[in-house]
Amino acid sequence: VQLQASGGGLVQAGGSLRLSCAASGSIFSFTSMGWYRQAPGNQRDLVATITSGGGTAYANFVQGRFTISRDSAKNTVILQMNSLKPDDTGVYYCRALFSRTIYWGQGTQVTVSS
Repeated sequence: VQLQASGGGLVQAGGSLRLSCAASGSIFSFTSMGWYRQAPGNQRDLVATITSGGGTAYANFVQGRFTISRDSAKNTVILQMNSLKPDDTGVYYCRALFSRTIYWGQGTQVTVSS
């Protein structure tokens, strides 16, 4: 299983970014996929997940601002991030659960300036 994350960058507070995580196989074969983020000196925290059945869950700190979705034709999971805040700054990692094994993609840096 390979996961390729992309879409990070520098944006001003209030702006938007769209992260993509392209998987090497069908995303419906994964029990779940999700996005985590890690700020310098902090642990890696859950941002949002989506199950193979389409169920979604979000961290409280992104409720109403971020949306996780799937593009099945491209085997891609997308994180649309709106109303970004400086506290959203960090490295965002894509994660997949497949056959009881967790896989991580490389991180993509998101920086939100005030």
